[in-house]
Amino acid sequence: MTQSKIHSPSADDPIEAAMMVRCCELAAQAAGHTAPNPLVGAVIAQAGQIVGEGYHPRAGEPHAEIFALRAAGSRASGATLYVNLEPCNHYGQTPPCSEAVIRAGVRRVVIGMADPNPKASGGIEKLRAAGIEVSVGIEGDRCRQLNEAFIHRVTHHRPFGILKYAMTLDGKIATTTGHSAWVSGPESRQQVHRLRSQCDAVIVGGNTVRQDNPNLTSHGVGDRNPLRIVMSRQLNLPTTANLWNTAIAPTLVMTQTGADPSVLAALQEQGVEVVSFEALTPTVAMTALYQRGLLSVLWECGGTLAAEAIAAGTVQKVWAFIAPKLIGGTTAPSPLGDLGLRHMNEARLLNRVQMTAVGEDFLLQGYL
Repeated sequence: MTQSKIHSPSADDPIEAAMMVRCCELAAQAAGHTAPNPLVGAVIAQAGQIVGEGYHPRAGEPHAEIFALRAAGSRASGATLYVNLEPCNHYGQTPPCSEAVIRAGVRRVVIGMADPNPKASGGIEKLRAAGIEVSVGIEGDRCRQLNEAFIHRVTHHRPFGILKYAMTLDGKIATTTGHSAWVSGPESRQQVHRLRSQCDAVIVGGNTVRQDNPNLTSHGVGDRNPLRIVMSRQLNLPTTANLWNTAIAPTLVMTQTGADPSVLAALQEQGVEVVSFEALTPTVAMTALYQRGLLSVLWECGGTLAAEAIAAGTVQKVWAFIAPKLIGGTTAPSPLGDLGLRHMNEARLLNRVQMTAVGEDFLLQGYL
């Protein structure tokens, strides 16, 4: 068994970086469709010219490397394969990609990041053992951010949680009467619709259903709608609501054993799935969604449930839209309920914070 040369990636190589950026662009086309699989794109190049490319469209279909190899045909022999995630080395719903790469006669493989899933890893070693030159780490930060939900899922056995809210400059998500349409502008709302189309599910509490009667769809901005989830321990929900129209998107209601049986029956008659738990918490909900194979979950709930989700560690990222508006009101609701903190040094700090202008609003993104 021969050991191939280990190539050290250079951050200064513009061609290498451009090819990996293209892999990420291809992979992102399937955002929202691949759960529980990662987003993967692949490019095959001869002498710096792309001769084949592809991406993984959804679980159960061929991986990105296979589509790229098919597109390249005989031109894959002696070529360089670029892929944002280590080629898999196991038999799942599809055969190992590492074997297909070896059979195609690829000379070199450039990988953005190693696969964090121990069941699928080993592709790098297999390729090198076959005499293929392997580079790992080109545009690594970009590749990790692209698959942050997948990395979190396989590392923590939970979906990746994103808390999204829109607030005024004085920190209110609605007026004292509960009116909240609209805190943010149309450009911000379009961003949210796109985000929904890329997440596997969106969660709200019962109060959001009662107060806002939302649709929680992508409103045509994306090519899919997420699973819409309502967490309601007592099922004190209206029997008529936009979310119960399951013809446009599926809806799941999570509740507790012993909740209102008449509401349960009314929801089920409208095609709403209802699942009961002995004790419903954000942790229980996310564990159940992990078992369903979900990668990313968007929390669009009110302050009380948002605080529970953060305290339980089920939120990893925050999307906060800040509108240049002042509405005041000592009883006007804020994005976050009580976390039980009494001193400023207990505050939950966001890191890797980014601030961007979206129309007249500002979007702050950060990680907990």
